[in-house]
Amino acid sequence: MAFGWIDEQAELRRRAGLVRTLRPRPADTPLLDLASNDYLGLARHPEVVEGAARAARAWGGGATGSRLVTGTTELHTALERELADFCGFEAALVFSSGYAANLAAVTALAPHGSLVVSDAGNHASLIDGCRLARGTTQVVAHRDPDAVRKALDGHEGPAVAVSDTVFSVDGDAAPLAALAEACREHGAGLVLDDAHGLGVLGDGGRGAPHAAGIAGDEDVVVTVTLSKSLGSQGGAVLGPARVIGHLVNAARTFIFDTGLAPAAAGAALAALRLLEREPGRAARAAEVARDLHARLTAAGLEAVRPDAAVVSVRAPSPEQAVRWAADCRTAGLSVGCFRPPSVPDGISRLRLTARADLSGAEIERAVRVIGETRP
Repeated sequence: MAFGWIDEQAELRRRAGLVRTLRPRPADTPLLDLASNDYLGLARHPEVVEGAARAARAWGGGATGSRLVTGTTELHTALERELADFCGFEAALVFSSGYAANLAAVTALAPHGSLVVSDAGNHASLIDGCRLARGTTQVVAHRDPDAVRKALDGHEGPAVAVSDTVFSVDGDAAPLAALAEACREHGAGLVLDDAHGLGVLGDGGRGAPHAAGIAGDEDVVVTVTLSKSLGSQGGAVLGPARVIGHLVNAARTFIFDTGLAPAAAGAALAALRLLEREPGRAARAAEVARDLHARLTAAGLEAVRPDAAVVSVRAPSPEQAVRWAADCRTAGLSVGCFRPPSVPDGISRLRLTARADLSGAEIERAVRVIGETRP
């Protein structure tokens, strides 16, 4: 029978406690949200919502085509210009998603004969970019510049190291300055996914590369998503103008994909301008993360110390992690639940988002619920 193997796979997932299901949420929910990636609480901010609505009224519901045909509007170019300026780079290119931006950056910068050195803890989008790239990929130990240096040693030809700036599972940060130094010793480029750094780290939320002092360097390329701190949707690649020009001509997820919807571009631009006016939002998100971690560990829970706005709490097993998250929802708290294969170390955990707009009372409530529902 066609696709009969799917039933076998479904049964294996069920036995392992790894079945995933969709849970449609209403527009208004009484749940306290610590599951989304809305780090700065901007997704529903009136200025961001109006930015989306204004763009939709002006440009319509969709981009109408690929960026190279009809999908580039004046709004897209304004967003690219302001995003590059804010983060400290020469140029930027907007994509329909952060996933597409990562695929573009890795595949277009790893031609035949090149070497891609990839951190073992990288996000799936970077991993898929390595799989699709025409170069050879070597996976190295997590957050280890010496391992990167060793992998690059002796390679002749183009080379690039690829890493998250803040890893999405535990929220730990990569040693960016040391990675950049290791790459420069071997004439290699550095591609960084700053999805979880933009809006949280750096001066006023300008990102982890800005905080590390490598933003705008000619051998550094950074990808970001517009769907986390900026409360919208889409992604972008930031870097030297000649690299961005190369992506326009060589990145398949740019050339053959429909452009980002104007409403999403308008929302992201409004959020970016709001963050520039209110830089304290970034510091507040980091403060909330530290507070969450301190309270969780004081309650006897095994929480990983956050380097940005992600706080994870270890669970005994995949099944217990699912039940723990469900019990939290029943008690009025929405939390993320990460299980294999989404976690590189095989350890299931609850994943909490430290939003800048959380009050002290809400943090206390979240910790209480997590503690009371622990397996």
